[in-house]
Amino acid sequence: MDAAFSAEQGEIRRTLREVITKRCGPDEVRAAVRTPAGHDSALWSALAEQLGLPGLALPDTYGGVGCTTAELALGSEELGRALAPTPLLATAVLAAPLILALGTEEQRAALLPRIAAGELTAALAVPGTGLATALGLAGDNRGDWAGGGRAGGVQARHQDGVWRLYGQAEQVVDGHSAGLLVVAAHVGGFARSRTLLFLVREGAAGMVRTRQTALDETRTQARVELRDVEAELLGTDRAAEGGEGIDVPDALAAVGDIAATVVAAELVGAADQVLERTVDHVQQREQFGRAIGSFQAVKHRLADVYVQVQAARSAAYYAAWAAGAEAAGFGGQGAERAGGLALAQGLDALRTAASEAVQLHGGIGFTWEHEAHLYFKRAAGDELLFGPVHRLRARAAERAGLFADHEPPAEGAAPAASEAPAAPAGAGLGEAV
Repeated sequence: MDAAFSAEQGEIRRTLREVITKRCGPDEVRAAVRTPAGHDSALWSALAEQLGLPGLALPDTYGGVGCTTAELALGSEELGRALAPTPLLATAVLAAPLILALGTEEQRAALLPRIAAGELTAALAVPGTGLATALGLAGDNRGDWAGGGRAGGVQARHQDGVWRLYGQAEQVVDGHSAGLLVVAAHVGGFARSRTLLFLVREGAAGMVRTRQTALDETRTQARVELRDVEAELLGTDRAAEGGEGIDVPDALAAVGDIAATVVAAELVGAADQVLERTVDHVQQREQFGRAIGSFQAVKHRLADVYVQVQAARSAAYYAAWAAGAEAAGFGGQGAERAGGLALAQGLDALRTAASEAVQLHGGIGFTWEHEAHLYFKRAAGDELLFGPVHRLRARAAERAGLFADHEPPAEGAAPAASEAPAAPAGAGLGEAV
């Protein structure tokens, strides 16, 4: 693995930082999230037209730039530094890759160029509150999270040549303003149970979208209610024709790894920024006639945060490289999907950095109006969406087979050395004397 970035990747980082620094300060962020769209539409247009950010990881065949997950992660790291509210995660990370992977050629040609140009925003809607499960981050996504044929979830039925959806999704990132929804729904009842993805356009009859009050207001969420909404199947349902069906869980898991990597990079950028501002503050704030940053206890606390942020950055960069390696067909077993672990590391880093910022800023740090709380809420909100941390790590361990069950020893066989009972205290001392 080559950890050095190319000149083009460095240019992406530098250009984005210049734009974000000028147009996305704390006051601008608070103003943007209170708009009906939940983000600054002018900033999004600039990011799309001048930098091609929505199409950064899309093939140039569909109007994209043709870069990899690494470039997308670098861009997201810069957005994370300012907690810039944009539809990038919902549109370019969650929805667009699914259209690219599963859509028909007609669907790709009609939708992806508009997404790459920033003209169309999209969102992924999964039933209930199971986004982390659907993406394969917090558990196996081949279960009945889409409804399983029972009440609840989102059900799809094919009638008179038209697909119709009925159900509800609770945590749809940017779902209230997206022009296109990619909806996961259960089809086939009990006999041929499976999950498929459907496209629902803005303004579809029977769809009600309500913006939710989220803990992290910079990551807008919506509740989407579907009442016999006409939808278009994403791809082709070959299983209905007696062929092999679309492997939606595998596609969602692949997108989940990329999403975890991108969110991890966002968290690293946010943690780095909040650490930088905290260091500036402790160098200026004085107590007992000297800057509090000169106290050894404060130095130790910030040094620990720095180490944790750098570890999270390394994990995010490795996950981005591994995702690109898997897409290119090399990288080796075990280097394929590291997004979940990188996300867990990033969540821990930002939560620690934001907590220290709140405390070291003193009385002002404990007020809701202080920007440190925006970063603290981002860590807490992302963990509610994509975590929790212990489940992210448990899922990664499960996939790696770290805790696979071992075959019990045959009856009468001697136990293995690792399973043998420990010798009593003092055993063998007599022979040594």
